[in-house]
Amino acid sequence: MANSSMSQNSLPIVETFHSMQGEGAWMGANAFFMRLAGCDVGCPWCDTKMSWNAQKHPQVPIADLVAQASSAKPAIVVITGGEPLMHDLTALTGQLKEQGLRVHLETSGAYPYSGSFDWVTFSPKRFKLPHPSIYSQVSELKVVIKEPLDLAWAEQNAKMLDAQVLKYLQAEWSTNISKELVMQYVLRHPAWRVSMQTHKLLGVR
Repeated sequence: MANSSMSQNSLPIVETFHSMQGEGAWMGANAFFMRLAGCDVGCPWCDTKMSWNAQKHPQVPIADLVAQASSAKPAIVVITGGEPLMHDLTALTGQLKEQGLRVHLETSGAYPYSGSFDWVTFSPKRFKLPHPSIYSQVSELKVVIKEPLDLAWAEQNAKMLDAQVLKYLQAEWSTNISKELVMQYVLRHPAWRVSMQTHKLLGVR
């Protein structure tokens, strides 16, 4: 785990920015993003590979991160990565919530759950299995689909979640077959929805 004595007061940060949530149930919401550094899940389609090595990014005091988020006055604060659960998120989320901010998490669930969140987007990967502590915390499930095996993986994880959890399939857009797999599966299985990366369509972060 990437925790250190410093992580209680600071965290390695790739970037922070104020934009809109581009995916899932909160698509279009005014959002302040904190992209934490560090990830060993190794998704081949990852579009934020620069976040993988935490040592290449500065440690930012949690107090500074909270001040940035508060100044933006967003509808939600999204903690993403990298894989944010590599770090203990208790202090960060506690201080954000003290400021009255709604806090969301985007995670593969590969590390033990920490922190206090209003919404958890769970995107499990076959490359690094989820930690059991994540399943009771999930608000929405989002599974990237590249091949038919990923559909079985999506259903496997869905069975471990509360029936009310929202379920999304997202195509790995570099291949046409993944788009067709997602569309046809959703048409046959109405419990699932298609996830779109609308921020990329709009040309924003």
